Amino acid sequence: MRAVAGANEKGSIQTDIGQDVIDAAVRSVERHMDPDEEVTVIEVQASEPASAETSDVPPPEGGSAAPSATPEEVEALRQEVESLKAQLEFSQAKGRETMERLREAHERAKEAQERTVRAAADLDNYRKRALKEKEEVQRFGSEKLLKDLLPVMDNLDRALEAAAKSPDIDSFQKGVAMTRKSFEDALGRHGVKSFSAKGQPFDPRMHEAIQQVETADVPAGHVAYEVVRGFYLNERLVRPALVVVARAPAPVEATPVTQPAEVAATSPSSDEGASTPPQSENSSGGSQ
Repeated sequence: MRAVAGANEKGSIQTDIGQDVIDAAVRSVERHMDPDEEVTVIEVQASEPASAETSDVPPPEGGSAAPSATPEEVEALRQEVESLKAQLEFSQAKGRETMERLREAHERAKEAQERTVRAAADLDNYRKRALKEKEEVQRFGSEKLLKDLLPVMDNLDRALEAAAKSPDIDSFQKGVAMTRKSFEDALGRHGVKSFSAKGQPFDPRMHEAIQQVETADVPAGHVAYEVVRGFYLNERLVRPALVVVARAPAPVEATPVTQPAEVAATSPSSDEGASTPPQSENSSGGSQ
């Protein structure tokens, strides 16, 4: 709507309204009006172009009047607004989703950091505890073995006292044998076992040869004598047995038999004596 004040007539108003605007206004009034109410239709005619008086009004800035928007332009603007609104809502939803993911990732990173700190503390405590246990094992690991060996020491002391009081060798020998048996039993309780190698085939994994002898008592390559017994600790070789390995005797070489020399002939002096006839006394006397 455009209102123009005349130059000479005070308070006079002239309007220039399009017919489509008038029709739209009438339809709007009809929709909102009660059907029973009387309707007074006012027809408004489009005014003629402004008179010469109105031509004196200066045009708006920009040089020309702004043209009215067409329905197509209005619809395009409305669609553009709706599109922008949808994009804004989508961006806001994505922003909320991203913030939620960031918050969850931050919580997970915080929990992971806490777990890492706890794991590092547990590892440090375990390392200290293991080091302490290792030191205790090194210092007191042989305590149980020592407790089992102390009775052996007591038995040896008793055997020495008995030998000093009584010269009975048989009793002393029996006491030493019993002490040795108790010592072997104590080692056996800790996984120590001895093995005999005499008469067994030589095995470099279990035996250590210190000598070879020629003998026919045992086959060649077998243990003829056992110098030191071997021992196992829980099926692990602790000390190999020191042994003497048998070797086959060397074959006896045949010596040639010498024939006895022929008896020497009679000596020449004896032969001459035997061949010369004795001289008779008659011959000797005749010669005189």
